Amino acid sequence: MSKTRRFGNAALSWLTWLAHHELAVLLSVMVCAGGTWGFIELAEDVVEGDTHRIDETILLALRHPADRSDPLGPAWVEEAVRDITALGGVPTVTLIILAATGYLLLSQRFRTALFIVVAVPGGLLVSSLLKTSFERPRPDLVPAEVSVYTASFPSGHSMMAAATYLTLAVLLARITPEWRLKLYLLLVAAFVTVLVGVSRVYLGVHWPTDVLAGWTAGAAWASLCWLVAHQVPRRSSASAGKVSRKR
Repeated sequence: MSKTRRFGNAALSWLTWLAHHELAVLLSVMVCAGGTWGFIELAEDVVEGDTHRIDETILLALRHPADRSDPLGPAWVEEAVRDITALGGVPTVTLIILAATGYLLLSQRFRTALFIVVAVPGGLLVSSLLKTSFERPRPDLVPAEVSVYTASFPSGHSMMAAATYLTLAVLLARITPEWRLKLYLLLVAAFVTVLVGVSRVYLGVHWPTDVLAGWTAGAAWASLCWLVAHQVPRRSSASAGKVSRKR
């Protein structure tokens, strides 16, 4: 193979890699910016009371008209929803993070393990700060099906589900070579996140706009984490290259 052809193939491979990665970076920036903007707009509407009517309509639509204390569906559905909502709780999220961190440590992916340990608790901290800032009361139209102890806006379970599962999905997708597996990871993470958010409204512990705010904030946080994780290895590689050239 001639030098010209080898150079052309190398250039084409580099441009293909750049296109894929730059597109991923662009999409992440768009999700991060869009999620932040969406949260701010939604928070303004909630504070001004513009969302109260639609919040009430959706919340009551999930209850029997004759008895607001009874969610739609048989008893086993209510029990299943309680199990689903636990996927966004701190104990479950902590167990998942510990399991993922242990796997990454055994796989000698120390940087990714450290990143997860920092990124997910960071999302929990942001969620707590936002709740403290807005102090929105919990829904009082229907009795809550599970115990709650914090303010309503944004939904902590929804935000933690998005921040945890989406962050894990994008980080695992980075070390997964096949695009179908990458897509599968992202779809599963998104599906679980949606289920957790819907469960909070069904159980009567959150207004729908609380959940929407949790989703947007969590998606923005996960995108920000991916952008940071995407840049750190490239800097490290660049530094290693400089050291090799000096030698």
